[in-house]
Amino acid sequence: MADDTDATGSVAEDAPLSPSAVAPPVDVVERGPDVEPIATATVDESPPFVYAIGRIEPRFPSPAVEKEFAQAMGRSDTAGLTDPEALKEVVSDRSNRYLVRQLAWVLTIEGLETYVLVPRDPSDLDLLVDAVRPAPDPADVDVVVGVRGPIAPPELAGGLAIPIVIYDQIYSFDTDSLISAIPRPDGVDEDRFRPAANELFSRLIQIADNAGDADEHRALNYLAVRYPEIYAETARAFERNSSLSAVDVSPSRLTGARKIVDVVFDYTNRQTDVVESYFARVDVTEEFPFLVTKLSPYYRR
Repeated sequence: MADDTDATGSVAEDAPLSPSAVAPPVDVVERGPDVEPIATATVDESPPFVYAIGRIEPRFPSPAVEKEFAQAMGRSDTAGLTDPEALKEVVSDRSNRYLVRQLAWVLTIEGLETYVLVPRDPSDLDLLVDAVRPAPDPADVDVVVGVRGPIAPPELAGGLAIPIVIYDQIYSFDTDSLISAIPRPDGVDEDRFRPAANELFSRLIQIADNAGDADEHRALNYLAVRYPEIYAETARAFERNSSLSAVDVSPSRLTGARKIVDVVFDYTNRQTDVVESYFARVDVTEEFPFLVTKLSPYYRR
């Protein structure tokens, strides 16, 4: 638990690495004429928000959709293209938008099929199309922000029994682009900063059972893609001959009407075993987390 005697204050907003988005009201979402409306919240319960990091993959929910997609590909000029390039060509064609609506869009996290994605607004299908890369790379990352719904019906995703997420925003990028967008701290060489930032990002997204639906995981994922200072501090710690030894999340003492968590980063000196800790406070009350307190020294009681 954080010591509230630190000298930091609140900040109105952070410096995002991706475009900002505003969440529309939580209500009932419909997906096509043959699928029952999906209730995303009830009057008495807060909706289960999701802020997940993974990879988006289109799937064929039925043989009929797969055959129709093959016919659409046959009508397109895909000569000389690789399979991923041909897929991108077909889904990007506005005349094939009906197929984009019929595909099952699955978010995989650490290789596991975790969510079926459904847009709150039909115009947001473009975000799914943007997530299809003509040259996929293991470093590709998709961040999905939305509300978790019920388990998908069999016809929605080819029998996958995983939850639906009604998304409001998707950020698609690769790890190199993320790291390149982070300002390098003074006194740290570029060739040292990039490995340090890559290590921290990998550590955060590989934390066990991080499906992006628990408050602590939403806070971690938010900081991983929207708060560059955690990367700068990790690089400075490496320069001090310290290792990132632990990342911990706990409810903040400031929690009251709003849900606030403390994300603590522990750095252990490789020679003396002395531990230095830093923390940031994140408000996870609503769908879009935000920074409450900038990264500051943390003192355990």
